[in-house]
Amino acid sequence: MSGIDRDITPDPRASLIDRHLPNTEQVQRLLQREGRVHVFNDHETLERVTQAIITGGERTGIDDDEDDYERYGLYFPEPIGYIIRTDGSQTPLYYGEIKIVKATGKYHAIPRTMPRRTS
Repeated sequence: MSGIDRDITPDPRASLIDRHLPNTEQVQRLLQREGRVHVFNDHETLERVTQAIITGGERTGIDDDEDDYERYGLYFPEPIGYIIRTDGSQTPLYYGEIKIVKATGKYHAIPRTMPRRTS
């Protein structure tokens, strides 16, 4: 079965959205701190990717850490975002992921290079 077949709600924290959109303060802070950051092309792409994963994404696993996340993802034929590095280079991203907090059903979308390895 593909897609997410339970009730989930977007995490309302703007910082989770802004950290994955170009030209935001959160992206600039992450870039300075980590040297690279994954961003969607724009807000419309974030919304399109989110909807596509909800309806057709594949479950990639569960993180059994303190927050107990569930992950779903999907590859796209065109770049949905890119990695920005401090040297100005960029790498296109074709994989989108939704990370859901199992206890609350709150989620946010992340552009990635590939599925994160989980249990």
